[in-house]
Amino acid sequence: MTYVLGVDSSTQSTKALLVDAADGTVVEQRTAPHPAGTEVDPRAWLAAFDEAAGPLLARAEAVSVGGQQHGMVALDTAGEPVRDALLWNDTRSAQEARDLIEELGGPQACADVIGSVMVASFTASKLRWVRDHEPEHAARVSEVLLPHDYVLRHVAAPGTAAFTDRGDASGTGYFATSKGEWRPDLAAAAIGHEVALPRLVEPGAFGGETSAGVPIAGGTGDNAAAALGMGLEPGDVLVSIGTSGVASTVSAVPVADGSGAVTGFADAAGGYLPMATTINAAQILDLQGRWLGVDHDELARLALAAPAGANGVTFLPYYGGERTPNRPDATGTWTGLTPRTTREDLARAAFEALLCSLADAVDLVVGSTGQEPRRILMVGGATRSAAVRALAPAILGRPVVLPPSGEYVARGAARQAAWALSGALPQWPLTGAETLEAEPTPGVREAYAAVRDA
Repeated sequence: MTYVLGVDSSTQSTKALLVDAADGTVVEQRTAPHPAGTEVDPRAWLAAFDEAAGPLLARAEAVSVGGQQHGMVALDTAGEPVRDALLWNDTRSAQEARDLIEELGGPQACADVIGSVMVASFTASKLRWVRDHEPEHAARVSEVLLPHDYVLRHVAAPGTAAFTDRGDASGTGYFATSKGEWRPDLAAAAIGHEVALPRLVEPGAFGGETSAGVPIAGGTGDNAAAALGMGLEPGDVLVSIGTSGVASTVSAVPVADGSGAVTGFADAAGGYLPMATTINAAQILDLQGRWLGVDHDELARLALAAPAGANGVTFLPYYGGERTPNRPDATGTWTGLTPRTTREDLARAAFEALLCSLADAVDLVVGSTGQEPRRILMVGGATRSAAVRALAPAILGRPVVLPPSGEYVARGAARQAAWALSGALPQWPLTGAETLEAEPTPGVREAYAAVRDA
């Protein structure tokens, strides 16, 4: 039996799956936590990899890593971090993103060059922030990696040059997505001088090997890995509810949306991955539960006891700023509160706001391709909530397919490793999916849109 190791180095933790390369069956899995925050010492990810994946590595014939997208790992000439990594959800570089857009000739010109309109999540904006606010650090930056690149170099034998793939590279702001090549001039313009970038590994290829000779695939960003792990096909829309909320679909042609609503990323299989991303997702429910003093199960029970529309209570869940729509300085905004508002209404409004935000993201990615969705699939820890399951098809207005729970980023990384090992992308079955249906509630989205656009 041939095993491959797939690793998800996410915002919150490292998850490692040892998988049967023939059919995708998970043989063993392990996890290790990451530090909280939007600014993290990246060496913590290496320790987490060693804890979670290290004990499984000796049993694998190949390994790959999917990692949180966009983050900036800035290294000096010795390969050591110049400063803590700035993660995708750190919005301090919002003005720098706007500056870089203007330098490229405006939003549409920016999208034409890099596939997307720059936002604070993109690595280039973070490099520019360091240049402008920490010039002593900027001067020491010799090499810039993405989080999964940094982990892969740790896994690889000493002396291996850093490598990455087009999927994760397409979220940096210095990669020409439609051409599949770096724009080192844009990286230099962001930080103020030339920097080394990782070499690009083609889909289905190895980039190096461990000291023990285990080959290492190119890895990719978490969203591209999840698409690979789910086996997405054209017409499928994947909605993921985690730290961020993501709606994505696969496309054979690149997308360059000058409005900035849809990011035109590459995928891990040679195509493209149009995507709309929200910064605020599962934590909306976490915060609401804390405010009401209840756990997630009770929060769902309260929400389902209130009517659709939460008796007029509506809110925009932009607590940490927002990316879709692009409002980095926004805060949460509640409306419709009265002396008659109940705990049930407040709980219901939280779920409805989360799902309306995601429904907007779905509409955007569907519109970018002009293709009516064949299926909507929903994954993420929040899908365990009875209220999410009940309300998602009502607010999205169509059935929702709920795949079995699993670590799909790590599964996608494992599938990538198996692809490189065998030379053919394996077809792993995805069994046990559940279809959720409910009567549509279009009035909820209309009320949400009225507040959003006010």
